[in-house]
Amino acid sequence: MANIDLKATSWKLVEIGRVVLIRRGPYTGKLAVIVEIIDHRRVLVDGPSTNGDKIVPRHSLSLAHATLTPFVIPKLPRAAGTGPVRKLWEKEDIDGKWAQSSFAKKAAQQERRKNLTDFERFKVMRLKKQARYEVLKAQAKLRAAAKSS
Repeated sequence: MANIDLKATSWKLVEIGRVVLIRRGPYTGKLAVIVEIIDHRRVLVDGPSTNGDKIVPRHSLSLAHATLTPFVIPKLPRAAGTGPVRKLWEKEDIDGKWAQSSFAKKAAQQERRKNLTDFERFKVMRLKKQARYEVLKAQAKLRAAAKSS
């Protein structure tokens, strides 16, 4: 018989304690944690964020309206109440980890760009033009140096 090495998958699984990003509904863009799996399409979520405007009340959520994140709250008991979920949320520093994730940074940048005024968009365009000019000037200098060598 051949020796086979089994490796655990790196997929994000729907599990108790998995942090999800809500994509649709009144809580769009907020984080919640799965506290109970109702069936293969719905889960019970609770979002006791430390930010007052990011709190998600306990409710049923369709998995089609959620994006699984790589963050998991380990050892979260099934159907845990909001109090224990809040303590574990703060202990794991989910809000801090989320703020450092590339997905959150990209979303913040998109939001910032979406809210620019006309004059601010003009300034961004001029700065990009200036940076492009500097890059092309450096490339031309390198080409000239390579040609003369």
